[in-house]
Amino acid sequence: MSTSETERTPTDRAPSDRAVPAEGVIGTADAEAGAAYRSADGSADRSADLPLIDRKRQRSGDEARGRAMRAAISVIAEKGTAALRMSDIAERAGMSTGHILYHFGKKDRLLLEVLAWSQADLWTRYQEAADQAGSPAEKLDLFVRFYLPRHQGDERYALWTQVLTQHHDEAGRRILTALLDGWDERLEAVVREGRELGQFAEVDLPEFTIRAVAMLSGLSEDVMFGRSRWQHTSVHAFALSALERDLRPTSRP
Repeated sequence: MSTSETERTPTDRAPSDRAVPAEGVIGTADAEAGAAYRSADGSADRSADLPLIDRKRQRSGDEARGRAMRAAISVIAEKGTAALRMSDIAERAGMSTGHILYHFGKKDRLLLEVLAWSQADLWTRYQEAADQAGSPAEKLDLFVRFYLPRHQGDERYALWTQVLTQHHDEAGRRILTALLDGWDERLEAVVREGRELGQFAEVDLPEFTIRAVAMLSGLSEDVMFGRSRWQHTSVHAFALSALERDLRPTSRP
């Protein structure tokens, strides 16, 4: 439920136009989030109804959608949801209010759609980094970096906070549950690989995942609040060290 310390310049990456990454690439929870999102208003994504796609126009649409999404994240983090206006997002994105309404449809759909896009973008970059990692230990390091907020007031993490405090119908709860489960799935995949290679201890996977994610969530709240104890200590190093202690294989005689 977070953002990556490795994300230095979010605007220089081409965002995905999908609410969640493709099924089969990153896990079951992501596919469930996509299905739940598509059924939230009883219809599929607009693009699914178009038999032919103009690739040049699609790239332009992807860029505009990404700009709108990034603007929405920024405005939500700054103003909160109660005072949020579509015109605020339009102004921040350098677009017309009509274009924003085209991308989001209506305000009550905005938060979940932006969050789903944000996670798709984040998980795509996490997967790209993990694919380049040389060991499960390196993937664990990446997981911690991508999970924790980069700094106090991190916009993506602030978006999570805003969304989780809202009242959601059953469809919305399914989307959020699938997005949260996506983090669990990624951590479990890393630990499972490490166990199979004999590099991690044979921990109880569900129990370890619950404890690990709970710890990371608590540390994330510290970062967002600006707790002074992390001014001179790396929260990433602290979290990674704690997880590595739990995963260190028992010495054999």
